Amino acid sequence: MRLIIRSGSPRAIDEWREKFKIHAPALDVVDWHDDIDPATVDYALVWAPDPGRLATFPNLKLIISAGAGVDHIVSDPAWPRHLRIARMVTPRTETEMAEYVLTSALMLTRDVKRAIDQQARRHWELYDSLRVAADIRVGIMGLGHLGIAAARLLSRVGFPVAGWSRGASTLPDGLPSYAGQAQFGEFLSRTDLLVCLLPATESTRGILNHTTFAQLPRGASLINAGRGAHMVTQDVLNALNSGHLHQAVLDVFDPEPLPPDSPLWTHPNIIITPHCAAIPDREERARHTAWLIEANERGEALPNIYDPARGY
Repeated sequence: MRLIIRSGSPRAIDEWREKFKIHAPALDVVDWHDDIDPATVDYALVWAPDPGRLATFPNLKLIISAGAGVDHIVSDPAWPRHLRIARMVTPRTETEMAEYVLTSALMLTRDVKRAIDQQARRHWELYDSLRVAADIRVGIMGLGHLGIAAARLLSRVGFPVAGWSRGASTLPDGLPSYAGQAQFGEFLSRTDLLVCLLPATESTRGILNHTTFAQLPRGASLINAGRGAHMVTQDVLNALNSGHLHQAVLDVFDPEPLPPDSPLWTHPNIIITPHCAAIPDREERARHTAWLIEANERGEALPNIYDPARGY
Protein backbone atom coordinates (compact mmCIF):
# COMPACT_ATOMS: atom_id res chain seq x y z
CA MET A 1 0.00 0.00 0.00
CA ARG A 2 1.10 3.53 -0.69
CA LEU A 3 0.64 6.61 1.49
CA ILE A 4 1.26 10.09 0.11
CA ILE A 5 2.08 12.85 2.60
CA ARG A 6 1.75 16.61 2.49
CA SER A 7 2.55 17.91 5.96
CA GLY A 8 5.54 19.98 6.94
CA SER A 9 8.36 21.15 4.72
CA PRO A 10 9.65 18.96 1.86
CA ARG A 11 12.58 18.04 4.10
CA ALA A 12 10.16 16.48 6.60
CA ILE A 13 9.53 13.43 4.44
CA ASP A 14 12.67 11.69 5.72
CA GLU A 15 11.45 11.95 9.30
CA TRP A 16 7.98 10.76 8.26
CA ARG A 17 9.52 7.70 6.61
CA GLU A 18 11.53 6.90 9.73
CA LYS A 19 8.39 7.06 11.88
CA PHE A 20 6.37 4.86 9.53
CA LYS A 21 9.19 2.28 9.43
CA ILE A 22 8.39 1.77 13.11
CA HIS A 23 4.61 1.84 12.98
CA ALA A 24 3.84 0.52 9.47
CA PRO A 25 6.99 -1.02 7.97
CA ALA A 26 5.18 -2.44 4.93
CA LEU A 27 3.75 0.94 3.95
CA ASP A 28 5.30 2.73 0.98
CA VAL A 29 5.54 6.39 2.01
CA VAL A 30 5.95 9.01 -0.71
CA ASP A 31 6.15 12.78 -0.65
CA TRP A 32 3.49 15.05 -2.13
CA HIS A 33 6.00 16.36 -4.66
CA ASP A 34 7.38 12.98 -5.78
CA ASP A 35 6.88 12.00 -9.42
CA ILE A 36 4.54 9.03 -9.04
CA ASP A 37 1.63 7.39 -10.81
CA PRO A 38 -1.52 8.83 -9.13
CA ALA A 39 -3.26 5.48 -9.53
CA THR A 40 -0.83 3.87 -7.07
CA VAL A 41 -1.87 6.04 -4.10
CA ASP A 42 -4.11 4.32 -1.52
CA TYR A 43 -4.07 6.82 1.36
CA ALA A 44 -3.31 10.52 1.79
CA LEU A 45 -2.11 12.25 4.97
CA VAL A 46 -2.43 15.95 4.25
CA TRP A 47 -2.45 19.49 5.55
CA ALA A 48 -3.60 22.22 3.13
CA PRO A 49 -3.29 20.12 -0.03
CA ASP A 50 -3.06 21.90 -3.36
CA PRO A 51 -6.59 22.51 -4.68
CA GLY A 52 -7.69 19.77 -7.04
CA ARG A 53 -4.81 17.39 -6.29
CA LEU A 54 -6.72 14.91 -4.12
CA ALA A 55 -9.20 14.39 -6.96
CA THR A 56 -6.38 13.09 -9.18
CA PHE A 57 -5.89 9.90 -7.14
CA PRO A 58 -8.46 7.46 -8.61
CA ASN A 59 -7.87 4.65 -6.09
CA LEU A 60 -7.68 6.72 -2.92
CA LYS A 61 -9.40 4.93 -0.02
CA LEU A 62 -9.24 7.52 2.77
CA ILE A 63 -8.10 11.09 3.36
CA ILE A 64 -6.41 11.66 6.72
CA SER A 65 -6.17 15.22 7.99
CA ALA A 66 -2.84 15.98 9.63
CA GLY A 67 -4.72 18.08 12.20
CA ALA A 68 -8.01 18.05 14.06
CA GLY A 69 -9.67 20.39 11.56
CA VAL A 70 -10.73 19.64 8.00
CA ASP A 71 -11.46 23.12 6.64
CA HIS A 72 -8.08 23.09 4.88
CA ILE A 73 -9.39 20.12 2.84
CA VAL A 74 -13.08 20.83 2.31
CA SER A 75 -12.39 24.41 1.23
CA ASP A 76 -11.17 22.86 -2.02
CA PRO A 77 -14.20 22.77 -4.37
CA ALA A 78 -12.78 19.69 -6.08
CA TRP A 79 -12.14 17.48 -3.06
CA PRO A 80 -13.54 14.00 -3.74
CA ARG A 81 -16.78 13.94 -1.76
CA HIS A 82 -17.26 10.20 -2.03
CA LEU A 83 -14.25 9.74 0.24
CA ARG A 84 -14.21 9.92 4.02
CA ILE A 85 -11.91 12.30 5.87
CA ALA A 86 -10.45 11.12 9.19
CA ARG A 87 -9.60 13.91 11.63
CA MET A 88 -6.35 13.71 13.59
CA VAL A 89 -7.77 13.49 17.10
CA THR A 90 -5.55 11.40 19.35
CA PRO A 91 -5.27 11.05 23.13
CA ARG A 92 -2.22 13.33 22.95
CA THR A 93 -4.25 15.95 21.05
CA GLU A 94 -6.82 15.94 23.84
CA THR A 95 -4.14 16.23 26.51
CA GLU A 96 -2.33 19.07 24.76
CA MET A 97 -5.52 21.06 24.23
CA ALA A 98 -6.74 20.53 27.79
CA GLU A 99 -3.38 21.63 29.20
CA TYR A 100 -3.29 24.68 26.92
CA VAL A 101 -6.71 25.78 28.13
CA LEU A 102 -5.76 25.14 31.77
CA THR A 103 -2.50 27.08 31.41
CA SER A 104 -4.31 30.00 29.80
CA ALA A 105 -7.07 29.94 32.41
CA LEU A 106 -4.59 30.05 35.29
CA MET A 107 -2.62 32.87 33.63
CA LEU A 108 -5.82 34.89 33.29
CA THR A 109 -6.94 34.07 36.82
CA ARG A 110 -3.64 35.28 38.31
CA ASP A 111 -3.22 38.19 35.86
CA VAL A 112 0.19 36.93 34.75
CA LYS A 113 0.18 39.24 31.72
CA ARG A 114 0.38 42.22 34.05
CA ALA A 115 3.49 40.84 35.73
CA ILE A 116 5.12 40.11 32.37
CA ASP A 117 4.42 43.66 31.20
CA GLN A 118 5.88 45.07 34.41
CA GLN A 119 8.99 42.96 33.93
CA ALA A 120 9.42 44.28 30.37
CA ARG A 121 9.38 47.83 31.80
CA ARG A 122 11.54 46.87 34.82
CA HIS A 123 8.74 48.22 36.94
CA TRP A 124 7.99 46.86 40.41
CA GLU A 125 4.42 47.36 41.53
CA LEU A 126 2.51 45.13 43.90
CA TYR A 127 -0.97 44.19 42.82
CA ASP A 128 -3.69 42.04 44.28
CA SER A 129 -4.11 38.66 42.65
CA LEU A 130 -6.55 37.10 45.02
CA ARG A 131 -8.71 35.13 42.62
CA VAL A 132 -8.46 31.37 42.58
CA ALA A 133 -9.91 28.79 40.21
CA ALA A 134 -13.09 28.41 42.24
CA ASP A 135 -13.88 32.10 41.65
CA ILE A 136 -13.90 31.82 37.85
CA ARG A 137 -16.88 30.28 36.10
CA VAL A 138 -15.61 28.73 32.88
CA GLY A 139 -17.87 28.22 29.88
CA ILE A 140 -16.62 25.93 27.11
CA MET A 141 -18.11 26.27 23.64
CA GLY A 142 -17.79 22.95 21.84
CA LEU A 143 -18.31 19.60 23.55
CA GLY A 144 -16.39 17.26 21.30
CA HIS A 145 -13.38 15.26 22.42
CA LEU A 146 -11.27 18.37 22.98
CA GLY A 147 -13.96 20.29 24.86
CA ILE A 148 -14.71 17.37 27.15
CA ALA A 149 -11.01 16.82 27.89
CA ALA A 150 -10.59 20.49 28.78
CA ALA A 151 -13.73 20.49 30.94
CA ARG A 152 -12.54 17.49 32.92
CA LEU A 153 -9.10 18.94 33.61
CA LEU A 154 -10.35 22.40 34.58
CA SER A 155 -12.99 20.90 36.83
CA ARG A 156 -10.39 18.78 38.65
CA VAL A 157 -8.34 21.91 39.35
CA GLY A 158 -11.38 23.63 40.85
CA PHE A 159 -12.89 25.77 38.12
CA PRO A 160 -16.72 25.68 37.99
CA VAL A 161 -17.21 24.46 34.41
CA ALA A 162 -20.21 24.42 32.09
CA GLY A 163 -20.41 23.61 28.41
CA TRP A 164 -22.40 24.66 25.37
CA SER A 165 -22.85 23.02 21.99
CA ARG A 166 -25.05 23.69 18.99
CA GLY A 167 -26.87 20.38 19.39
CA ALA A 168 -27.79 18.23 22.36
CA SER A 169 -24.67 17.12 24.20
CA THR A 170 -23.62 16.48 27.77
CA LEU A 171 -20.53 16.86 29.88
CA PRO A 172 -19.25 14.03 32.09
CA ASP A 173 -19.28 13.99 35.87
CA GLY A 174 -22.59 15.83 36.10
CA LEU A 175 -21.17 19.14 34.88
CA PRO A 176 -23.89 21.46 33.56
CA SER A 177 -24.34 21.75 29.81
CA TYR A 178 -26.40 23.97 27.54
CA ALA A 179 -27.47 23.45 23.95
CA GLY A 180 -28.65 25.45 21.00
CA GLN A 181 -29.40 29.10 20.46
CA ALA A 182 -32.24 29.01 22.99
CA GLN A 183 -29.82 28.35 25.87
CA PHE A 184 -26.85 30.33 24.55
CA GLY A 185 -27.69 33.52 26.44
CA GLU A 186 -28.16 31.67 29.74
CA PHE A 187 -24.82 29.93 29.22
CA LEU A 188 -23.02 33.20 28.52
CA SER A 189 -24.56 35.02 31.48
CA ARG A 190 -22.94 32.58 33.93
CA THR A 191 -19.52 32.64 32.24
CA ASP A 192 -16.51 34.60 33.53
CA LEU A 193 -14.07 32.90 31.16
CA LEU A 194 -15.31 31.92 27.70
CA VAL A 195 -13.37 29.15 25.96
CA CYS A 196 -14.03 28.53 22.27
CA LEU A 197 -13.21 25.02 21.01
CA LEU A 198 -15.90 24.85 18.35
CA PRO A 199 -15.32 23.30 14.93
CA ALA A 200 -15.21 25.53 11.88
CA THR A 201 -18.63 25.52 10.20
CA GLU A 202 -20.78 28.10 8.47
CA SER A 203 -22.99 28.33 11.56
CA THR A 204 -20.04 29.01 13.90
CA ARG A 205 -18.26 31.54 11.67
CA GLY A 206 -18.08 34.89 13.46
CA ILE A 207 -19.72 33.58 16.64
CA LEU A 208 -17.24 35.48 18.82
CA ASN A 209 -18.81 38.84 18.10
CA HIS A 210 -20.29 41.91 19.79
CA THR A 211 -23.64 40.21 20.45
CA THR A 212 -21.96 37.26 22.16
CA PHE A 213 -19.61 39.41 24.25
CA ALA A 214 -22.46 41.68 25.37
CA GLN A 215 -24.13 38.72 27.07
CA LEU A 216 -21.05 37.92 29.17
CA PRO A 217 -20.60 39.56 32.58
CA ARG A 218 -18.50 42.72 32.38
CA GLY A 219 -14.84 41.85 32.96
CA ALA A 220 -15.05 38.35 31.48
CA SER A 221 -12.10 36.97 29.53
CA LEU A 222 -11.74 34.93 26.35
CA ILE A 223 -9.67 31.96 25.19
CA ASN A 224 -9.98 31.09 21.51
CA ALA A 225 -8.26 27.86 20.49
CA GLY A 226 -10.95 26.83 18.01
CA ARG A 227 -10.61 28.54 14.65
CA GLY A 228 -9.69 32.04 13.58
CA ALA A 229 -12.91 32.31 11.58
CA HIS A 230 -14.91 32.14 14.82
CA MET A 231 -13.65 35.57 15.80
CA VAL A 232 -14.73 38.99 14.56
CA THR A 233 -11.42 40.71 15.22
CA GLN A 234 -12.72 44.26 15.51
CA ASP A 235 -15.43 43.14 17.94
CA VAL A 236 -12.78 41.51 20.15
CA LEU A 237 -10.73 44.70 20.11
CA ASN A 238 -13.77 46.87 20.84
CA ALA A 239 -14.81 44.67 23.77
CA LEU A 240 -11.29 44.80 25.23
CA ASN A 241 -10.98 48.55 24.72
CA SER A 242 -14.32 49.18 26.45
CA GLY A 243 -13.38 46.96 29.40
CA HIS A 244 -16.27 44.60 28.82
CA LEU A 245 -13.67 41.93 28.09
CA HIS A 246 -10.74 41.97 30.51
CA GLN A 247 -8.18 39.88 28.63
CA ALA A 248 -7.94 37.40 25.78
CA VAL A 249 -5.66 34.49 24.95
CA LEU A 250 -5.76 33.85 21.21
CA ASP A 251 -4.21 30.86 19.43
CA VAL A 252 -6.00 30.96 16.08
CA PHE A 253 -6.47 33.71 13.53
CA ASP A 254 -7.89 34.50 10.13
CA PRO A 255 -5.66 34.83 8.19
CA GLU A 256 -2.66 32.86 9.39
CA PRO A 257 0.10 33.71 9.89
CA LEU A 258 -1.20 36.77 11.68
CA PRO A 259 -0.04 39.79 9.62
CA PRO A 260 2.68 41.90 11.29
CA ASP A 261 0.47 44.99 11.13
CA SER A 262 -2.47 43.39 12.96
CA PRO A 263 -3.49 45.45 16.01
CA LEU A 264 -3.87 42.20 17.95
CA TRP A 265 -0.07 41.96 18.29
CA THR A 266 0.29 45.12 20.32
CA HIS A 267 -2.89 45.17 22.37
CA PRO A 268 -1.95 45.27 26.07
CA ASN A 269 -4.66 42.81 27.10
CA ILE A 270 -4.04 40.10 24.51
CA ILE A 271 -1.73 37.09 24.73
CA ILE A 272 -0.96 35.55 21.33
CA THR A 273 0.25 32.02 20.63
CA PRO A 274 0.98 30.84 17.05
CA HIS A 275 -1.70 28.15 16.56
CA CYS A 276 0.16 25.72 18.80
CA ALA A 277 -2.46 24.73 21.38
CA ALA A 278 -2.52 21.10 20.24
CA ILE A 279 -0.01 19.81 17.72
CA PRO A 280 0.70 16.08 17.95
CA ASP A 281 4.28 15.33 16.98
CA ARG A 282 5.11 13.21 13.94
CA GLU A 283 5.57 10.14 16.12
CA GLU A 284 2.01 10.38 17.40
CA ARG A 285 0.54 11.21 14.00
CA ALA A 286 2.40 8.36 12.30
CA ARG A 287 1.20 5.94 14.96
CA HIS A 288 -2.40 7.10 14.61
CA THR A 289 -2.27 7.11 10.81
CA ALA A 290 -0.91 3.56 10.76
CA TRP A 291 -3.72 2.48 13.06
CA LEU A 292 -6.34 4.17 10.87
CA ILE A 293 -5.02 2.46 7.75
CA GLU A 294 -4.94 -0.95 9.41
CA ALA A 295 -8.45 -0.50 10.81
CA ASN A 296 -9.76 0.65 7.44
CA GLU A 297 -8.21 -2.35 5.69
CA ARG A 298 -9.99 -4.61 8.18
CA GLY A 299 -13.28 -2.89 7.42
CA GLU A 300 -13.69 -1.47 10.91
CA ALA A 301 -15.58 1.72 11.74
CA LEU A 302 -13.22 4.67 12.09
CA PRO A 303 -13.50 7.40 14.74
CA ASN A 304 -13.66 11.15 14.14
CA ILE A 305 -14.83 10.96 10.54
CA TYR A 306 -15.86 14.29 9.01
CA ASP A 307 -19.64 14.62 8.67
CA PRO A 308 -20.53 17.08 5.87
CA ALA A 309 -24.05 17.53 7.26
CA ARG A 310 -22.69 18.74 10.60
CA GLY A 311 -19.71 20.55 9.15
CA TYR A 312 -17.09 18.73 11.24
